[in-house]
Amino acid sequence: MAKASTGTLYRGNEGMWSWVAHRVTGVGIFFFLLVHVLDTALVRVSPEAYNAVIGTYKTPVMAIGEIALVAAIAFHAFNGLRVILVDFSKSGPKNQKKLFWGVIVVWLIIMIAFIPRQLMHTFGG
Repeated sequence: MAKASTGTLYRGNEGMWSWVAHRVTGVGIFFFLLVHVLDTALVRVSPEAYNAVIGTYKTPVMAIGEIALVAAIAFHAFNGLRVILVDFSKSGPKNQKKLFWGVIVVWLIIMIAFIPRQLMHTFGG
């Protein structure tokens, strides 16, 4: 006898979380780029306003935001390579879970190397 459907295709496995994280980081990066273009455009409107905005970026809160930005970009980039491998490699679909965990390991290595440097740069040391 066939098992009854639970009504959803998503089971919370690596593939689903990879998909969700890829979309969330992509949207976050898009909004960062939008704000970046707008604040850079301020230099043409008012150099004083531009300098004021850039001054706010030199705060500890924004340094934490930069950590989040680097985390999003690094994950999105590495996961994008994983998606390419899954889509264009014969063994990609059967190895997608291993590739996901490989992305997580490489992402963690990058973040472990970046975070202390960023915090030292921000808070001195």
